This record gives sequence, structure tokens and C-alpha cells, in this order.
Amino acid sequence: MQPIPIKTTVVGSWPFPGWLEFASQNLEKFGPADVNEMIEDAVVNAIHDQVAAGLDVISDGEQTRLDFNLSFYGFIKGIVPNHEETRKYGPPAHDQRGKHSIIEPLTAPKGLGVVEEYKRLKRLAPEGQMLKASIPGPYTLSGRMLPGEIYKDRWEITEALLPLVAKELEALVDAGAHEICIDEPSMSCYAYKEDTKRFVDIFNRTVKGIVGKTRIGTHLCFGNYKGRSVGKKTIAPMLPDFLELTVDELHSEMTILNFAEIHLLERFAEKMDVAVGVIDVKSYYIETVADVKERIAKCLQHIPAQKLAVASDCGMSQTARWATKQKITNMCLAAKAMREKA
Repeated sequence: MQPIPIKTTVVGSWPFPGWLEFASQNLEKFGPADVNEMIEDAVVNAIHDQVAAGLDVISDGEQTRLDFNLSFYGFIKGIVPNHEETRKYGPPAHDQRGKHSIIEPLTAPKGLGVVEEYKRLKRLAPEGQMLKASIPGPYTLSGRMLPGEIYKDRWEITEALLPLVAKELEALVDAGAHEICIDEPSMSCYAYKEDTKRFVDIFNRTVKGIVGKTRIGTHLCFGNYKGRSVGKKTIAPMLPDFLELTVDELHSEMTILNFAEIHLLERFAEKMDVAVGVIDVKSYYIETVADVKERIAKCLQHIPAQKLAVASDCGMSQTARWATKQKITNMCLAAKAMREKA
């Protein structure tokens, strides 16, 4: 397939409809059939929003995930919630997210649930629509787990999770997934202080079984829990090691950096396609079409149109649905206008 210049895409998540958030807090009032109906309706909503906005590539909006990472913990055996380790009150921050203690070696006997999500998306999406599946990588997935006496540290937890993620990726390919995004924001958040070569080795071993069988992407950001960053907001520490990631497309936040490091993405574009965040998910300013065209023009100074995709900085789950629809619609209109000039 001929690549789409200035392709419009998503990271993965889309905001929940208000009724789904309410229902998820009152699940004891619903039966299994009701829950299944809600899930289908929520995914249909997410698909409709994305298609109506004009996106080239859509996801299921991660409508079955209350948290892009913690939701997977329900599929993993060997952990129990640890409420003692979380702060309960005060301004929102990452130390309020749920932590889990490991009590036995980690397993996922029924997989991680992403294959079922993708099959549902494929069934409900318009025919011919480009689809993307997303799954956190093992280092990010390990982020809210406490090693206890089973594992020594986060690195050992990551190694235990790696084959579980790798197996899910292979099952996704078998299910027909043509594009898979392996989210590793923890790697970009901590690139300034951790071993970046080790990060690259972990990532490449995770995707080894699917290389050449699907389009592989990764999303790197600086955190977005409750619309707040957690990492040091700079791409520079990721270079040069992240150039060795085995990916077809690398997605990076850029609007939150005010495009100060857009020139650094030129090096990535020499080796892979680059998706650039041109929408600020942490702000309720609605970018105009002119705003986004200006941002895309900055991208084109360093990334060829045929290798460029545009998206929001991060997933949209922390941004209200009304704002998300306006922001992404304007992004798509701007990309289409710039594509006609490219």
C-alpha cells in the first residue's frame, strides 16, 4: 500500500462517554449481557467519533481499559492490590495510581485481552478502515508492581512480563492486526536516568517474533496521568540509542515541548517513520486548523511528508470528549490541507 503523506493517526485511547464511566462505577447493577452490550456500544461510539473526525487510522479507543496499564493487571496472576503504598488525598499525581504486590511468579494463562479487543474492533469498524491495536510494553507494564520476595527489582519484573507481552503480540498478528503500537512511555520518561541501551534491548526482544509480520509502532511520552507529566520533558537523552528500536513508526510528544526539539526527530526519520504530537492533550485550548497547519509545517522542515504522521501528544483518555472531537477534527482538516500542498 502506498504510504499516506501526513497520515492522521491516534495513540490508542479515546475518552469514555459519561454513561460508560458511570456504569463502570456501578457494575454490580448490571448482568453479563448488559456489560457486553455496554462495551460494544462504547466501542461503536469511539469508532464513530474517530471516523467522523476524519482520522486515517483508528483504534477501539481502549474503551475496555479503565487505565491504559493497570487494566492489564486483571489478566495477570501472581499479584494483589497494595493500597498501603498509594497516597489517598491531595492533588492528583502518579503516587495515587494503584500499586500491586507480587506474591508468586507472574503468568497470564488467558492472555492479556488485547486479541479480543482487536477482533471486536475489526468486526465493528467500517470495511477498509485502517486499524491500530495497542498494548503496553513490559517495562511500562511493570511500573505499578512491587517485587516483594519473588523478584529483585523492576528489571526482573520486566523480564518476567516480556514473554507474556510477546505472546500477546504474536496472537494479535495471527488475528490479522496490521498495525500494533507497543506503548513504552516509562522508557521515555526515565531515559534521562536509566540505561537506554537496556531499554532498546528489552523492546527489541519483545517484538522479535512479529518483525516483518505487521507494522510495529511505539509511543513515547512523558506521562499523562490526570493530564500531568512525570518524566523529564526532553527527547535528547533518548539519542542515539533509541535509533536502534525495531519499529516502523515512532511517535513522540512535541506540542508539550513547544516544538523546541522537533529537529531531533530528523534523526529518527532517517531510520523510520515518525508520528508527531501536534495536539496538546493537557490543555483545553482548542487548536485551530491554522494552528495545526503551522505545526505541521514545522514538522515538514525535518521529516518528509511520506514519512510523517500526525497525532495528539498522548492518548485522549484524560481529555473531555467534547474537546477531543474538536481538537482531532481540526487536526485532520489541517493535515488534509497540508497533504494537498505536499
